[in-house]
Amino acid sequence: MARNKFDVDERLESPFQWKHLKRAGKYIARHKYKMIAALVMSALASAASLFIPKITQWVLDEAVPNGDTAMIGRMAMLFVGIIALSIVFTTIRSRTMAHVSQRIIHDIRSDLFAHLQKLPFSYYDSRPAGKILVRVINYVNSVSDILSNGIINMILEIINLVFIVVFMYATDATLATVIVAGLPLFVAVIILIKPRQRRAWQNQSNKNSNYNAYLAESIDGVRVSQLFDRQEVNISIMRKLATACREAWLRAVKISNLVWLSSETMTQLVLTFLYIAGVYWIGGGKMVSFGVILAMSQYVSRFWQPITNLANIYNSFVNNIAYLERIFETMDEPVVVDDAPNAETLPPISGEVDFEDVTFAYEDGINVLEHMDLHVRAGESIALVGPTGAGKSTVINLLCRFYNLNGGRILLHDRDGQVHDVSQVTLHSLRSQLGIMLQDSFIFSGTLMDNIRYGRLDATDSEVREAARRVRADDFIKKMPQGYKTEIKERGNNLSQGEKQLVAFARTLLSDPAILILDEATSSIDTQTEKLLQEGIQEMLKGRTSIIVAHRLSTIKNCDSILYISNKGIAEAGSHEELMAKRGLYYQLYTAQVKEEAA
Repeated sequence: MARNKFDVDERLESPFQWKHLKRAGKYIARHKYKMIAALVMSALASAASLFIPKITQWVLDEAVPNGDTAMIGRMAMLFVGIIALSIVFTTIRSRTMAHVSQRIIHDIRSDLFAHLQKLPFSYYDSRPAGKILVRVINYVNSVSDILSNGIINMILEIINLVFIVVFMYATDATLATVIVAGLPLFVAVIILIKPRQRRAWQNQSNKNSNYNAYLAESIDGVRVSQLFDRQEVNISIMRKLATACREAWLRAVKISNLVWLSSETMTQLVLTFLYIAGVYWIGGGKMVSFGVILAMSQYVSRFWQPITNLANIYNSFVNNIAYLERIFETMDEPVVVDDAPNAETLPPISGEVDFEDVTFAYEDGINVLEHMDLHVRAGESIALVGPTGAGKSTVINLLCRFYNLNGGRILLHDRDGQVHDVSQVTLHSLRSQLGIMLQDSFIFSGTLMDNIRYGRLDATDSEVREAARRVRADDFIKKMPQGYKTEIKERGNNLSQGEKQLVAFARTLLSDPAILILDEATSSIDTQTEKLLQEGIQEMLKGRTSIIVAHRLSTIKNCDSILYISNKGIAEAGSHEELMAKRGLYYQLYTAQVKEEAA
């Protein structure tokens, strides 16, 4: 298990920073009127409920001793009315805030997802997908509640505390003072416990993030795990992560229970002193009325709850501000591959390409390409061959502008002969004219028709079928249960690797690109299928520029030019016959492959 991936916690212990909450204010402001209405209803319901102890006092001290059944009836009706009012207001508030919370989740997650769609390949190269997913799902869910209910509850608990103190002193000022006297001790306990509680829940969040990250990768790579009989190792790693997650959760719950225990203990202690004071200390040994004591005892239970809730809300704010920081950190991740400030729309291109003095490195100081020059004529087919890691796919990635150059420039010629730097045109106008089929043929959930149409959303059904026919995908699609309407499982799991590549090839062909890019496009197709596919490829290559990265050298013999990529540039270039006559690097690679296939 790599130390830099799944067992390294995110830094969530950070000072409370109002700037993050202020920045989140734009999501709150969209629903401010609903939140104010919910706050008013909650405050009214809370204030009304505080009359219940007073009703108890009036009944016991006045109605019962005097046998006033009419008053008891009125108090009973008032009691029921308050309960009904509280239920109605609480229900409306709950529904309103549930809607607000879900809208905040939607807004934050939409902004976050939209930004993730723009981030370059380099961002995903260095981060486990599971940890990105935790930010999009878990962290957003968590902060949405504190941004909606948390703010309202904080204000509401303060209002409740003021109301309770007012009602207590209105009932009996001396007993109210006895109750309030326990506040410093309870606050001291809260100050002692709350920081530990916050750190415990932050630690639990970290462990859960690690667990989710490893789970996501394990599910995605389950076939490889089974292939190498690595299940027991994976299970062992998962158990360690799950154990860490469970232990962190149990510790957080144990510390949180101390807050509840402290609140209950303090309540009982204050109640004890309340009863003693009511019997002996007040009125020279004369007992306070039973109704007053009962009412005040109910206020005692209510008095500590807002204080505990405020402490919990504070903890939630501190935790979720850290989550907000992670969310905004992702939103602030620079989109280094983006349209230039004055980017122009790339006109229809001819297919002519120039690489001028191109230098590129995935990591600083380790160049993959250095000062490389390349000219591709319109309609020409070129092949890129060479050892693994030499930079063949890098050439394609740079042409598509998945990464920015470290030096030099890449130029495209339009049909009027004008030259355009790929870094100065919009990404959409660039990539919409490039047909790219990568080595990993990703198939989406949906029908086969939808997957092929992904290459051009306005294509008709007949155009989709024609594209499939030309790449020989139509043959196997017609044999599927519902033909083109057959539903494909996640990542195309009910298709063979070769069938997935045929579908991806049809998708690329349908986009009708000016430049066709094939990166190991036939690597997973059997020899018989490849022979059929080559017919479609040759037909498709007519009249358009093509750049092909191929492992099987036999498939690129007819290309106009073959480039051997090595030593950070082009080591050899020429047609198949010319390179074979040179008996150089290409000759050695080709003859070695022929011998391997013959064996």
